[in-house]
Amino acid sequence: MADKLIIVESPAKANTIKKFIGGNVKVLASMGHIRDLPKSKMGIDIEHDFDPQYINIRGKGDLIKTLKKEAAQAKKVYLATDPDREGEAIAWHLAHILQIDETADIRVTFNEITKGAVSEAIKNPRKIDMNLTDAQQARRVLDRIVGYKISPVLWKKVRRGLSAGRVQSVAVKLIVDREEEIEKFVPEEYWNIYAHLLDEKSKKAFEAKFYGKNNKKQELHAKEEVDEILKNIKSAKYIVNELKKGERKRTPAPPFTTSTMQQEASRKLGFTLKKTMSVAQGLYEGVKIPEKGTVGLITYMRTDSTRISEVARSAAKEQIIKTYGEKYYDNRYYKTGKDAQDAHEAIRPTYVEIAPDEIKDSLTNDQYKLYKLIYNRFIASQMSSAIFDTINATISANEYIFKASGQNLKFKGFMVLYVEGNDEKEEENNTSLPDLVEKQEVIKQKLESKQSFTEPPARYTEASLVKALEEKGIGRPSTYSPTITTILERRYIEKVQKQLVPTDLGKIVNNLLIENFRDVINVEFTAKMENEFDQIAEGTKPWKDTIRKFYTPFEKVVEKVEKELEHVELVEEVSDVPCEKCGKMMVIKYGKYGKFLACPGYPECKNAKPFVETIDVPCPKCGAKVQIRKTKKKRNYYICENNPKSCDYISWNKPKLGEKWEEPEEKPDIEEKKKTTRKRTTKKAKKI
Repeated sequence: MADKLIIVESPAKANTIKKFIGGNVKVLASMGHIRDLPKSKMGIDIEHDFDPQYINIRGKGDLIKTLKKEAAQAKKVYLATDPDREGEAIAWHLAHILQIDETADIRVTFNEITKGAVSEAIKNPRKIDMNLTDAQQARRVLDRIVGYKISPVLWKKVRRGLSAGRVQSVAVKLIVDREEEIEKFVPEEYWNIYAHLLDEKSKKAFEAKFYGKNNKKQELHAKEEVDEILKNIKSAKYIVNELKKGERKRTPAPPFTTSTMQQEASRKLGFTLKKTMSVAQGLYEGVKIPEKGTVGLITYMRTDSTRISEVARSAAKEQIIKTYGEKYYDNRYYKTGKDAQDAHEAIRPTYVEIAPDEIKDSLTNDQYKLYKLIYNRFIASQMSSAIFDTINATISANEYIFKASGQNLKFKGFMVLYVEGNDEKEEENNTSLPDLVEKQEVIKQKLESKQSFTEPPARYTEASLVKALEEKGIGRPSTYSPTITTILERRYIEKVQKQLVPTDLGKIVNNLLIENFRDVINVEFTAKMENEFDQIAEGTKPWKDTIRKFYTPFEKVVEKVEKELEHVELVEEVSDVPCEKCGKMMVIKYGKYGKFLACPGYPECKNAKPFVETIDVPCPKCGAKVQIRKTKKKRNYYICENNPKSCDYISWNKPKLGEKWEEPEEKPDIEEKKKTTRKRTTKKAKKI
C-alpha cells in the first residue's frame, strides 16, 4: 500500500517522476482522457441546460479498476495531469471516477519535470480549478454542437464522411480565400535599373539601384520609361551626393511559444506540426540518459508565453558567460502578447548544463534536432544584440538618383549561436560598400535594366497558417496541430511542395458552409469565442451562458438549411487507367490509407486497386517510370516500376534529372511494403 498516489497522463511522464520521488509513493498514468462525450451521439442534453453526458472511454475499464483500487488504498492522491485547461478537465474527470472530493487539495501542476518542480508542487497542492475546467467544457460542448449539427447536413447534401468544425472550417476558409486571391491576381509589370559602379581608389565595385528623379521616388512600369532614363544618363557622371553612416542593432528572438516553435521547426527542420508536437512531448516527458536516468529535457510545450523564471534566467547567464564571455550576455525580458493566457513559461531546456551535443547519442535524430533548436533559441534569447555598421549612399547621374546601401557585421552577439529562420536570407545577402566620401565621382562600369512582375500572395504552409491563426485569435496552442491534421485527413486541403492547397472538395464544402453558416464559420466569431473561453477560465462568465446564447439562433439556421439546401453533386476524378474487368475508366477514391482506384461501375463491377503516383524524372538505372510509395509510417520512398522484375532501383531520396546513380547505404524495406499493400488493397475493395 502506497502512502501517496500520483496520477499523470502518460507512462513516460510517470517513469521520469518515479526516478526522483522518494518514500512510499506510486506513480501511475491515466493514458490521457478516461472520460469523454460518446462518439455515437452528440452527448449534450439540450433540454436540461446543455448538460454533457460523459461516459468512460471504451477499452479503459481495466485501467479504471486499477486506478480505483490504488486510489482507495493510498493515504493521499495527487492528480498531476498536464498544466493546461485540458489537463485540469482530465483531473476533474479522474476525481469523479475515483470518487475523490474535488474541493480537496488534490491537484498539483508543474511546468517542468524536474525533482525541484515536482517536489515543490506536491508540497503545495490545490483544489481543482473549476474555472479552467469549465472553460474546457465550454469549448468541448460548443465544438460538439457545431460539429454534430453541421456535419449531418454535409452528409445529407454532399456525402457521408465529411465533417465541419468551428476552428477547422475557418482554417479551411483561410486557405480557400488565399487560393482565390492567387487565382484572381493580375500581375503588374515593373522595372528596375541597376548601376554597376567602381570606386577607383579602393578598386572595389558595388551596385546602386535607381531611385527617382530630382530627389523624388519614381516607379517604372514600362520599357519606354526605362529607355528614356538610360538615354539621358548614357554619358552622365556619377557623383556621391550624400553619405549616411550609422549603427544598427539586431536583438534576438524571444524563447519559443508553441506556435513559434512549430513555425521554426517547419522552416528549419522540415517538421510537420504533428511531428513537432510529438517529438516535443517526448522531450518534456523524459529521455533516458546514461548516468542521469530518465530526464525531462524541456518545459511544458503548450504555451503562449515568452516569460521565463528567474532561476532559468540565472542559469542562462552563467552558461553564456562561461561559453562566450561577459560581453555576450544581456539580461532580457520579453513582453507576452496581450491575448496570451500566460499560464506557463516559454519553452526552454530544463537543465541548461545539458547541452544538445553532449547527449546526442541518447536522443533520436529528431529529438536531437528539436532539442538543439529549443536550447539554442533559449540561450540566444538572453544574449547581446548583434551590431552592424551601416552606410547609405545617394548617387546622382544628371537629375536622376541612385541609392546604394551596405552593412558590415561588427559584433555577432547572439548570432554566434542562433539566427531566426525568417531572417536568415537577409543575412546571407549582406553586402558592404567601399569607403566612399561625399562629392567624389565613381566610375560607371555598366547599366542593367530588369523587367519583373508583381507576384500573388504565397500559399500558406503549415508554419504560416499557424502564424495567421494565432494573429487572428483563432484556436490556442493545443489546437493548431490537430486542426491542420484534421483538414488534411478530411482531404479538404492537400500538401503540394509543403504548401497547403484546397482540394475541389474543400472548396465545395467551404462555399456551402460560408453561404449557409456565415455567422459561425468566420474568423470574427471564432476569435470572439476564444475570448469568451478566456473569460470563463478567469471566472468572470458562467460557461453555460455562452452555450445558451449561441444555441438558439444556431439551431434555427440548421433547421432552415436542412429544409432549403439542395443536394450537391460531387464529380469524381477520372484516371487514365481502364478497368481490366469491364473496360470503364477507373476513378480516384479516398480511403483510410489514402488514394485508390475503383471501377465507377460499382456495384456491378467491384474492381479496385492501389493508386500509384509517378514522378517526372526517369529511373536513374533503367530509364523507366519512378513510383512514389509510402511506408507504414507514411514516409515517402521512390521505386522503379520494374522493381523487382528487371531493375532494383529503390531510394528514400527523390532522384534528380541526370544524376549519377550510386548505391545507397540504406534502402526501404520493400518486402514489408508489399505485404502492407496487399492488405490495404483488400480493405479498400470492401469499402467501395
